[in-house]
Amino acid sequence: MNEQQRIEELKTGNEATFRVLVEEFQKRVYNTCIGLIQNMEDAEDVTQEVFISVYQSIHQFKGDAKLSTWIYRIAVTKSLEFIRAKNRKKRFAFVQSLFGNEGEIKIDPAHFQHPGVQLENKERAAVLFAAIDQLAQNQKTAFVLHKLEDLSYNEIAEVMNTSVSSVESLMFRAKQNLQKKLGNYYEKNEK
Repeated sequence: MNEQQRIEELKTGNEATFRVLVEEFQKRVYNTCIGLIQNMEDAEDVTQEVFISVYQSIHQFKGDAKLSTWIYRIAVTKSLEFIRAKNRKKRFAFVQSLFGNEGEIKIDPAHFQHPGVQLENKERAAVLFAAIDQLAQNQKTAFVLHKLEDLSYNEIAEVMNTSVSSVESLMFRAKQNLQKKLGNYYEKNEK
């Protein structure tokens, strides 16, 4: 079945075709979400939201990009929306704590362990993911899509709805910022 036939099947609500789509893209969407969100449970929830959104809005898909690009775009958007909502909750919790509200909201710890990292590399991976998490959102998105999802700059440009030269610039700045952050860390901790 070619992509156009698959899209038509999805638009008619064919559950078997949707199930195959989920099986094909589930790991890629989850990896994108976890790379941006950096919490396994939250990434699982957002991954489910992505596929619910795909199912509910497939009839709006115009075919101006590949289906995979459209799914990545939804995954990035949902992940960034989740991060923004979580940051709003953290700011609200901070303000509450300033005024002595007894109902404390627990903020997730900063240490993140990616499930695909081998045990001996867990500490270094945690440092790397903490540094990635400090990047500007557009740099973080481009970096995660390129390095974790292995998308080309052209594909990233489509997902992020920007130019290839913008993606190149984002990657260049992301690498520079990571070199600074990681260089400072290893200078202090690896002596």
